[in-house]
Amino acid sequence: MGKKCWDNPKPKEWKAEELSQGRIIDYKAFNFVDGEGVRNSLYVSGCMFHCQGCYNAATWSFNAGIPYTKELEEQIMLDLAQPYVQGLTLLGGEPFLNTGILIPLIKRIRMELPEKDIWSWTGYTWEEMMQETEDKLEMLSLIDILVDGRFDISKKNLMLQFRGSSNQRIIDVQKSLEKGQVVIWEKLNDGDQSYEQVKRD
Repeated sequence: MGKKCWDNPKPKEWKAEELSQGRIIDYKAFNFVDGEGVRNSLYVSGCMFHCQGCYNAATWSFNAGIPYTKELEEQIMLDLAQPYVQGLTLLGGEPFLNTGILIPLIKRIRMELPEKDIWSWTGYTWEEMMQETEDKLEMLSLIDILVDGRFDISKKNLMLQFRGSSNQRIIDVQKSLEKGQVVIWEKLNDGDQSYEQVKRD
């Protein structure tokens, strides 16, 4: 047996209200890398998956970073209101273990800036998410695009669009919820060549 690459939760084992400290690692306005178009990205603190090769291991601790504040929320809303900004991206850390701060923010965006889209990354697969806690499912129902699944270093591919390993998917959330099955984002456009790192014996 090889070394386990990540920690796997049982359904509803990890609860945001028990783990989240309401903290963020970083907020980056006006970037082009965390999804389609010009985006504002909020990196929350805390992740339990601990994927081998994670590029953002500094976010694993729920006590890392700084508190999420009302002042920061006002800045996010101000930046998001800019006409050239397409939407907000939620990363981490694990956004779905920080629902206490993210659901109110997302609901506010839906009310005040309904034309903006919301992307989120998660270590959960879609199938796992369907068995998860009510707060996670509520947050899922409010977003547009989900990039799902753990980063798998054995499937790392530098040519993939907006994700690090080939097991991860870019999912159209609203279409998937409507159909009751995963619907891949229609604008998916991976590179032509594969640069997967092959494991050698």
